[in-house]
Amino acid sequence: MSDPTPQPAPTPAADPARERLAAVRAEVAKVVVGQDAAVSGLLVALLCGGHVLLEGVPGVAKTLLVRTLAASLSVESTRVQFTPDLMPGDITGSMVIDSHRGELSFREGPLFTNLLLADEVNRTPPKTQSALLEAMEEGRVSVDGVTRDLPRPFLVAATQNPVEYEGTYPLPEAQLDRFLLKLTLPVPPREQEMEILRRHADGFDPRDVTAAGVRAVAGPADIAAGQAAARAVQVSPEVTAYVVDLARATRESPSLSLGVSPRGATALLRASQAWAWLVGRDFVTPDDVKALAQATLAHRLGLRPEAELEGVEVGQVLSSALAAVPVPR
Repeated sequence: MSDPTPQPAPTPAADPARERLAAVRAEVAKVVVGQDAAVSGLLVALLCGGHVLLEGVPGVAKTLLVRTLAASLSVESTRVQFTPDLMPGDITGSMVIDSHRGELSFREGPLFTNLLLADEVNRTPPKTQSALLEAMEEGRVSVDGVTRDLPRPFLVAATQNPVEYEGTYPLPEAQLDRFLLKLTLPVPPREQEMEILRRHADGFDPRDVTAAGVRAVAGPADIAAGQAAARAVQVSPEVTAYVVDLARATRESPSLSLGVSPRGATALLRASQAWAWLVGRDFVTPDDVKALAQATLAHRLGLRPEAELEGVEVGQVLSSALAAVPVPR
């Protein structure tokens, strides 16, 4: 997928939270070459309180991108390598015996963090996937009948490999729907790949992002302020109708067995508000909606078997819907 977001055109009004979050881009660029679309998507997800599924072949910096983002924010971060033997309690936490007091106490799992990197989420069984996705949806976990809230902000950045399916448990559509965005990280073009090799030749160590000069430039207060400001971005009735008509167009497509749900339409609206605020506007335009549509909606669609046999792709169907729905003026 090409960059799903337009480049900022307006000059943003002064806003400390926006300036600090915008500075995250420069910090990430110290380590990760290109992948601007993915950085934009992760920032949008932070502002929406949503989660991101990163897909790409091995070696395109999925894990490195999330680690660098975490280093550029003053937040707690945890990485979990998802494996076939990972159990729900391994991520949510469990009750253990306190040897000092001789009683059971709760030991928090890696979900109790601000930014969770769920590496190769499709390699763990559905039961553990469901525990993760429930926490993403509810913002809390329940263990032994007790509900515990997760920290705020809370962002899950899950990765998966699109080309290796042996020993994996693909996420079904109902679970994919819990991700605000699905971002595809492409193989970089030649010039960017040359820059990557140049950095490695100069001694860059991807295991130590702090050595590259990455520093924390934004924190939870900036994220909270940005979330509040993004929610206040104005959406005209015409733009709201455009989002609804786009969602309905996917439901009517003969190539799809599953169209965009009202939750998907809401996600597109929220993402558009976040992007509008990031580029310095207090209102959403149809271009914002179009720019975020592929990343927000494509993973929520299901192709009919006959369409798959004909080589139709979800992105093509969504592009057709975008072209068919009249854009408000």
